[in-house]
Amino acid sequence: MPIATTLDEDLARVVKQGKPLVVMVSLDGCPFCRLVRENFLPSLEREQHLTVVQVHMRKSTAIKDLQGRRTTHDQLTRTWGIKVAPLLFFGKNGSEVAERLAGASIPEFLQRLFTRAHPQSSTVFYLDI
Repeated sequence: MPIATTLDEDLARVVKQGKPLVVMVSLDGCPFCRLVRENFLPSLEREQHLTVVQVHMRKSTAIKDLQGRRTTHDQLTRTWGIKVAPLLFFGKNGSEVAERLAGASIPEFLQRLFTRAHPQSSTVFYLDI
C-alpha cells in the first residue's frame, strides 16, 4: 500500500472518478494495522477500484495535506486528532464523508468494518459512501 506524500493530488485524482480517497492511519509494529493492510484493504482497491493510501503515526516523513500544505505524517495525524491505529477515514471533496473506523482490537474493528459493508460477497467489502 502506498505511503501518502501528496494527499491533495491523491484526492483530486479520485474526485474526478467520483470516488472517495481511503486513508489508513497506521503505526509501525501494530499487528492490527498489518492485518487490515494485508487482508482487507486490498479487496477495496481491487474490487471497488478505490484508492487507499497510508499515513504513519509518529513518522517525520514529509507530506502535503488535503489542502496542499506541507507537513509531516506525525503532525498531520495530530492535526486530525488521531490517537489510535489502525484508523480508516474516507475523504471526498476535501472533507470526510463517512464515520472514521478505528480499532484497538481485531474483533471490534472488524465488526465495525462489516457493519458498514453490504453483504454482497464473503470476501469483498462494498462500502456505501
